[in-house]
Amino acid sequence: MAGGVRLTPHPARPGWAWAAVAGLLLLPALAIGPADGLALRMLAWRPELAWSEPWRWWSAAWVHLSAGHRWADLAGALLVGALGVLASLPRRAAWAWALAWPLTHLTLVLQPQLVRYVGLSGVLYAGVAVLGVMLLMLPDRPRAQRLLGAALLAGVLMRLGGDRAWERVLYRPPGWDFSIAPLAHAAGAFWGALLAALAQGLHGFVDRPANSPDERPR
Repeated sequence: MAGGVRLTPHPARPGWAWAAVAGLLLLPALAIGPADGLALRMLAWRPELAWSEPWRWWSAAWVHLSAGHRWADLAGALLVGALGVLASLPRRAAWAWALAWPLTHLTLVLQPQLVRYVGLSGVLYAGVAVLGVMLLMLPDRPRAQRLLGAALLAGVLMRLGGDRAWERVLYRPPGWDFSIAPLAHAAGAFWGALLAALAQGLHGFVDRPANSPDERPR
């Protein structure tokens, strides 16, 4: 329906690459049980091991501290993955999300007081930021999809404001059995938005028609 929120896969952009990134996040997290002591020792983000054990840039996302932590993250990953697939995001969006994944965790070296970090939430913030930026920047998108992109970015900004990463390392929301690392959320949102904007901007530049207004013969 014209002007409606049409999140139907487009044959030219089926969103398979986005689904692949979501799967790489989800499947290992499903396989690794909550509070797995060996996984915490071998896979969790640790600032002092950032350079000697670089696999932790990725593996930290797969480990969780409790069943509640794990299921909340898995539900979020399923939602972000499904939205990207239904929005038929192009491969460059998936590449932006995939690159934001290790960069989100690597940014945590800026906060050495955070001695350990695990979970999907930082990478999920990156995915939401990529999704929001792409829905705003991709051409020929219905107005409702652009509004959805703006709403996603506004929601991320509101949440980051509540996290207050500039003044606290960890906090535990009431009723939750695990703590939040605000810098992980902020880093994910930053890298996701930046890489999505760069990917789409570069694609638009490369694909610009030869007879665009600024290149017409004078």
